[in-house]
Amino acid sequence: MIFSFNIFIYEFDKVITPTLIIVTNAEMRAKAMEIINSAILDEYSKKFRYEDIIKVEKDASGNIVMVQADTISMSKISSEVALKAQKELKNYGQIGVKIPLGYIFKNNLLASMGPDLLIKMVPVGYVETKYLSEFESAGFNQTRHKIYVEVKAKVRVVMFLGKSDIDVKCEVPISETIIVGKIPNNAFNLDLNNMNSK
Repeated sequence: MIFSFNIFIYEFDKVITPTLIIVTNAEMRAKAMEIINSAILDEYSKKFRYEDIIKVEKDASGNIVMVQADTISMSKISSEVALKAQKELKNYGQIGVKIPLGYIFKNNLLASMGPDLLIKMVPVGYVETKYLSEFESAGFNQTRHKIYVEVKAKVRVVMFLGKSDIDVKCEVPISETIIVGKIPNNAFNLDLNNMNSK
């Protein structure tokens, strides 16, 4: 019996474990992205208004002379997103998720069979945020301005067989606005690409 048990453990570790790691990593990555996206949408929908954050200055002729961001406000929102996402990831990790062992065979008949495996997720390090900004022509004297927030996190998937670390990155558009007016090349005093928090 001991010999048979050892053979079973060996074969399980050799055949099943790699598939189990792939499946659980995919499940936890999807859940982590869902948590991060929810934190982004929740915070920015309540606190980000383009006209309050991005200041567009024009001269007497209506030409745009400067586009400037309120970096303090943007940093504050991104910091709150990072903190909220990290807290939610930690809370979810404490509860964990149960996956039927049969699910790893990717067979509809076996998906609900077998004992449940408890999988937990632990944030590793800090959740990092970064802004990305794009300007593109949208017609005569019109410029489309897009702002994205990029959130990165590392989470550790903990199983009874061991653990693995996965990197999660979400890039979500938070604003798309048409700026009307002639814009000279030196009008932009806007550098969001290096503004980040963690």
